[in-house]
Amino acid sequence: MKRVTGLGGIFFKARDPKALGEWYQRHLGLNVSEWGGAVFNWADDNPTGAGMTLWTPFKESTDYFAPSAAPFMINFRVADLHALLAALRAEGCDVQDKVDESEYGKFGWVIDPEGNKVELWEPPAGQ
Repeated sequence: MKRVTGLGGIFFKARDPKALGEWYQRHLGLNVSEWGGAVFNWADDNPTGAGMTLWTPFKESTDYFAPSAAPFMINFRVADLHALLAALRAEGCDVQDKVDESEYGKFGWVIDPEGNKVELWEPPAGQ
C-alpha cells in the first residue's frame, strides 16, 4: 500500500495572517486566494521536467533556520533566483547576503515580516 506521496501543504501560525498573505503575494508572487492560502500545481511549474518536494527534519540544535527563531522554514521553487533577490532588495525586503550554488541548484533566503526565514530555490535545469 502506498502511503505518503508528497507534500500536501505547509500550515503555520501567524500574528496577522491577512497581512502576511499580502506580503507573500506582493514580494514572492504567491497567488493568495480569498480563503487565505495558495495552491501550487506541479504541472504549472515544470510541465515537461521532473520535480520534487523535500521533507527533512533537522536537529533541534541546527542554526540553518537562523536568524529566525521559528521551528520551521518554507522552501519555494523560483525561476531566476538572482533576479528575484535583486527585486526583493529593491522592494525593501530583508534579503540575506549569502547565496549557495551547487549541483542541487541555487539557494537564497529572505526574512518575512514575522521573522520567518524563507528559502528560495532555483533547481538545476530540467528539474
